[in-house]
Amino acid sequence: MPAAALAFALSAAVFHALWNLLLARSPDVEAATAVALVTAEVVFAPVAAVVWRADAGVWPWLVGSGAFELAYFALLATAYRKAPLSVVYPVARGGAPVLVLLVSAVALGHGTSSTQVAGVLLVVCGVLLVRGLARADVTGLAFGLAIACCIAGYTLIDKHGIEHANPVTYLELSMAVPTLVYAGAVARVKDVRAAVRPAPVVAGIATFVAYALVLAALERASAASVAAVRETSVVVAAALAAVVLKERVTAWRFGGACLVVAGIALLR
Repeated sequence: MPAAALAFALSAAVFHALWNLLLARSPDVEAATAVALVTAEVVFAPVAAVVWRADAGVWPWLVGSGAFELAYFALLATAYRKAPLSVVYPVARGGAPVLVLLVSAVALGHGTSSTQVAGVLLVVCGVLLVRGLARADVTGLAFGLAIACCIAGYTLIDKHGIEHANPVTYLELSMAVPTLVYAGAVARVKDVRAAVRPAPVVAGIATFVAYALVLAALERASAASVAAVRETSVVVAAALAAVVLKERVTAWRFGGACLVVAGIALLR
């Protein structure tokens, strides 16, 4: 893997963990998430307009992807209000590729290898360590798995949808309806204006920056290697949760996050 691609992929991992951290530490996570989503759509709308490319075939895929994205952000915001980041994030990021592999093998008839099976086992072991062996964090585990289902859902859909638009246009369009629906729903019950602070704004921009860095890495290296390096965000998030959020990240939990990353690397 070229050094430039490695640097871009690692930076993407840091930015992805960063925006999750910024939302998780917000006093009102739901309102902060709404601000972040609106910020991302508004700030990057001019970029999408400049590079715009989308054909008529993209719309069915956008509907499906948007539904999963909406559920993803709704679950994510609630999860960070009720459970530790160091539990939710590794389970969600680690569970998604496992679910994608299972759906691809069972429903779509794609073959699997012994390496992928080993990757699944590592991810499962990692998730068990992350959730805790003595006092299991059932809430964090449940939310993490639900979020993983959403990630797997829009990943499988976007794999086909991206054939009908360039990445920036597709991302802007796929997030438009979820942003309007989620922000509108939150605004009905919360004072979203009070959440317009630097942290949520930076989180919104970081979501697109992380994606742009992934695209830059993909121009220089294979998708498999970029995806594997990008998932180091699981370890980054666990470390930031301990240092910034002061969560109790034990050696077992951190080791579990590392196992999740290793398993994802094998799956890729």
